[in-house]
Amino acid sequence: MARALSPRAAPPRSPKTRAAAVSIASNASLIALKVVAGAITGSVAILTEALHSSIDLLASVIAFFSVRKADEPADETHPYGHEKVENLAAAIEGMLILVGSAVIVYEATRRLASGATVGSLGVGIAVMAFSMVANLFVSGFLGREARRHDSAALAGDAAHLRTDVATSAAVLIGLVLVQLTGASWIDSALALVVAAAIVVAGLRILLGSSRVLVDEALPPGELEAIRAEVMAFGGEGVVGYHQLRARRAGARRHVDLHVQFRSGTSLEGAHETAHRLQDAIRDRLSGADILIHLEPEDRVRPGMEVPVPSPPPDERSATDR
Repeated sequence: MARALSPRAAPPRSPKTRAAAVSIASNASLIALKVVAGAITGSVAILTEALHSSIDLLASVIAFFSVRKADEPADETHPYGHEKVENLAAAIEGMLILVGSAVIVYEATRRLASGATVGSLGVGIAVMAFSMVANLFVSGFLGREARRHDSAALAGDAAHLRTDVATSAAVLIGLVLVQLTGASWIDSALALVVAAAIVVAGLRILLGSSRVLVDEALPPGELEAIRAEVMAFGGEGVVGYHQLRARRAGARRHVDLHVQFRSGTSLEGAHETAHRLQDAIRDRLSGADILIHLEPEDRVRPGMEVPVPSPPPDERSATDR
């Protein structure tokens, strides 16, 4: 049985950690501005945006600690590593978004029923415009870092802020309309629209992280890449494979499969070939953790295995690696 373990020892402040810290600083600053603007104007839309940013701040703090934990190498209590902490953090972020949207709906409905008024709109308009621009830049930065490091926690944080950009734009338009028309109900109505957008973002994050937490199989394209690499070893003694299983934890893929070798292949030769097969799969799946169980070709019931065709004799030399 051959296994590739590549524990990653992360520095105290990895790029993912620094990105999460930027998000924390940005959200904390925007919360303070929105609370002040909401108090001055009495706008429920601005106050709901402050609540939204508070949820974003909590999500950023969760992301900060989760990416630090996920970068820790495997140990005795977590032999598969800590990468799933990121997916757990993303699920928590999704639930927080849903809770926040419920609070927004309650407050906006109460304001609509009571006929609350809005004033001093210039301050609110300026704050929401600044918030929209700031979140646009920070969400773009987090999105790039999430793709670069394949981080579920940073991707969830970026999704929060992208939602904040859209909702800030909606609130900004609403405040301008209130100032132009004097219809204060527009403020509360837009808060309900904001809540609906937040619910959609929260469900998307929650469902995406849940798929990883329940060990959903890798996407078809990645599974096909694994199969293609196994097939490429048909000229090196590999005659079949079966029980291919692959899942994801954070940014790491975990792959295990049974590989059959031609009768007469030595254990040393099969072991060497299995390691080269691991390297080939790892190159395709960005450092995946791969477990290969070695089997002779006559130990599997016919029909259970996937045959790996050997190239013609005159082409076998071309398949040597």
